[in-house]
Amino acid sequence: MRVIVTGGSGRLGQSVVRRLVEVGHDVVSIDRGSVPGLPGDQREADLTDTDATRALFAELAPEAVVHLAAISVPFSAPESEILRINSALAYSVIEGAVASGARLVLAASSPTVLGYGNPQGWTPDYLPLDENHPVAPWNAYALSKQIIESIVDRFVRSGDDVKLGVFRPCFVISPEEWDGAPTQQGHTVTDRLDDPSLAAVSLFNYIDARDAAEFVNVWLERADTVPNGSAFFVGADDAMAREPLATLLPRYLPSATSAAATLTDTSPAFSSAKARQLLGWEPRHSWRTALSTAHLTPTN
Repeated sequence: MRVIVTGGSGRLGQSVVRRLVEVGHDVVSIDRGSVPGLPGDQREADLTDTDATRALFAELAPEAVVHLAAISVPFSAPESEILRINSALAYSVIEGAVASGARLVLAASSPTVLGYGNPQGWTPDYLPLDENHPVAPWNAYALSKQIIESIVDRFVRSGDDVKLGVFRPCFVISPEEWDGAPTQQGHTVTDRLDDPSLAAVSLFNYIDARDAAEFVNVWLERADTVPNGSAFFVGADDAMAREPLATLLPRYLPSATSAAATLTDTSPAFSSAKARQLLGWEPRHSWRTALSTAHLTPTN
């Protein structure tokens, strides 16, 4: 089917585009710029322009829209700009998708909606974290992601004949980053393993971009089998850490000491059980096998 991927030139978007083309979809990537060699049709557009977005989607007549476009790094722009742009993008894209007759719309949110990292303090109600945990965004990026989820809910309630969903991908690692390319925070995967404080800010979560792309593919195939508007955590089956989180979390987040005791061995802080149970999706990559041996240097 014809699938629009917004933000298709991004860290996650490229893997999503490649996977959807690979399985036979007619993919149109829409972003502010193009990527040489990326398969499918690439378009450049300002998706915050609601009228232009509606017209473009009407022209393309997609059966499905995957919305990834956003300012993707907290504090990488003024807070007001992050909130305005991410919220405007989401409403413009989802409204345009529904108006164009798309029957499937999947939007990317973020685990940050839960509120961890708050300088005023944050305590998890339980671990591992799942989709039932209360949200408490404390910065514009996390708030914009909560708004995206609310926009999805708004269109679910509108009664249109469209299936919508939300996924919360963990810290995305693109394929080249396993070979030493810098992550979105500027350091490498090995840096995150050698210095746990770098991964502690995201509670040691991560997801290989190819696994997140496969989640998108599976959701498009099976969306009709799950409740409309369902949200899913999408993360690796282990933590981005050489030590068990039962040991690491109390060191970097003392308020989680009691809850962390439930995490054994390599268990992550985020559960993807819902995606596994309802959609049959499972992550296939782990830093333990994906990280190039040339860069896998243990700490002294």
